Amino acid sequence: MALKCTRKQNYPEWYQNVISQADMAENSVSTGCMVIKAWGYGIWERVQHVLDEQIKETGHENYYFPMFIPLSFFQKEADHVEGFAKEMAVVTHSRLTNESGKLTPSSPLDEPLIVRPTSETIIADSFSKWVKSYRDLPILLNQWANVVRWEMRPRLFLRTREFLWQEGHTVHANAKEAENETIKMLNVYKKVSEEALAMPVLSGRKPEHEKFPGAIDTYCIEAMMQDGKALQAGTSHFLGQNFARSADIKFVNQNNEQEYAYTTSWGVSTRLIGGVIMSHADDEGMVVPPHIAPNQIVFIPLIKKNDDADKVMTYIQKIQEQLKKQTSFNEKIRIKVDTRDKSSVDKVWEWVRKGAPIVCEVGMRDVENEALMVKERIFFGKQEGKKIISAADFVSSVGQRLETLQHMMFLKAKKRLEDNIRTDIKTPEDFARYFAQSNEWIEDEQQGKVAFVRGKWCGDPASEEILKSMKITIRCIPSDQSGTSGKCLLTGKDATLDVIYARSY
Repeated sequence: MALKCTRKQNYPEWYQNVISQADMAENSVSTGCMVIKAWGYGIWERVQHVLDEQIKETGHENYYFPMFIPLSFFQKEADHVEGFAKEMAVVTHSRLTNESGKLTPSSPLDEPLIVRPTSETIIADSFSKWVKSYRDLPILLNQWANVVRWEMRPRLFLRTREFLWQEGHTVHANAKEAENETIKMLNVYKKVSEEALAMPVLSGRKPEHEKFPGAIDTYCIEAMMQDGKALQAGTSHFLGQNFARSADIKFVNQNNEQEYAYTTSWGVSTRLIGGVIMSHADDEGMVVPPHIAPNQIVFIPLIKKNDDADKVMTYIQKIQEQLKKQTSFNEKIRIKVDTRDKSSVDKVWEWVRKGAPIVCEVGMRDVENEALMVKERIFFGKQEGKKIISAADFVSSVGQRLETLQHMMFLKAKKRLEDNIRTDIKTPEDFARYFAQSNEWIEDEQQGKVAFVRGKWCGDPASEEILKSMKITIRCIPSDQSGTSGKCLLTGKDATLDVIYARSY
């Protein structure tokens, strides 16, 4: 009852198949958009919960701003509007008129409204009203919202025309404080990605041609998927005074002089779920890290006779009550009892494809022996993933076991990342040969054909055309620079800058 195709047979089809069989999302009748179903949205809620706690611990508060933004706000910031112009959805009329049964737009707006692609401009307008003195600073805010970007090649969770995200925005009295905030929030993303999503990442700065429109510097975290491609999992932008100047965010400093403020913005989205899928799912379906699983333990009653039903359900309820006293990741353990009128085999396979961390089958034999049949998803199909243990041992150890499973998932993904960063490619010729290979790379092989290359880059703008022709990108300039000299892998010129090259999503 495996998926229709494996990762090795057709990786893009496998990805879509995982989402479909796990019942996480589906394409909407609204072209390019998705319907996020209960299991997929449950994972997003868990990501949101963990990240929201981290954001609030750093002193930020949640706000909400309009999704409709006046076009003039974007026109004030030329670099910003140029970067998003092709992706913007525009509202030009305020109502529809029914003419002979045909609905047509009427009442043109005095000024078109952009459907939020990102919120820097409208939040900067509010900052300009709220900031008058250095005593008003810093302002640290966050927003959970949806955005619209007119994506031409949509793919569930990775690129859709509407998606969910978190975007933080801050305003500061000086550049150093704003830069520190930018790095601080990038580190929050790295922590959540690695500790909650079990998805190891590389962090660094984007090259000039990959920066967020209007930013002074853009920092990012980059994850390696099972096919060796990179996924940008989060970005944090130091905006300097660019948006402050266009929105007139001024304040009187401690010397009683007026100056422009410094701003930042940073965000992650439901793309993280795509990253979790491509980091952990296998040829049987989804595998969800326990920290973000909507249900960490699923009980499936095995009832062969009607007379057994009460005994089995009473036994499960007793274990549930005991589990309520246990914690994992400093939270109550999330439990589901699947009582649907379906065969137990079908239900087990559904939860395998959903990737629930632990599935317990409970029948009369288990009741009589005060035991449980326990199946751990990351070991599916292997002997160590299926065991009969006493109910008492299960209850006392399950919290720690969930944390251990999480850690094992992270270590597996970390090994994949570390084993597949090539550092031995030193010439443009070897570089071209390496990326001329196909991406037939899967998790089970650990070391694959094409993944990441860490090598030199001269920074020459002309090298961007070479990147485009090879269909690869510079993912980031790592913060841990080696300080050595070498040859640029694109031009052959002398270079000292270390960068990460990869194909990407």
